[in-house]
Amino acid sequence: MAPLPKLKSQIRLGEAERGLAGIIHSVDAESVPSALSATELESRLLELGFVEGARVEILHHGVVGRDPIAVRVDNVTVAIRRREAMAITVAC
Repeated sequence: MAPLPKLKSQIRLGEAERGLAGIIHSVDAESVPSALSATELESRLLELGFVEGARVEILHHGVVGRDPIAVRVDNVTVAIRRREAMAITVAC
């Protein structure tokens, strides 16, 4: 796999605003509080398509507490909890 291009900034997906578009830099569930173990959370995110190099865009925020968020990952749209999205770092 070719190295990812260096972009201007990185942000956790859970902190991003609607309209953010970028490329997934990394997925690290170790520091994210979740009901799932870090290994299981990371596995689920990878199964949904949150892999390094995938293009992402935040499409919508939930009404209450801006949770969940709708995210387009490559050509698939998924809903994800904001706290679990904190495990995903996006370069934009």
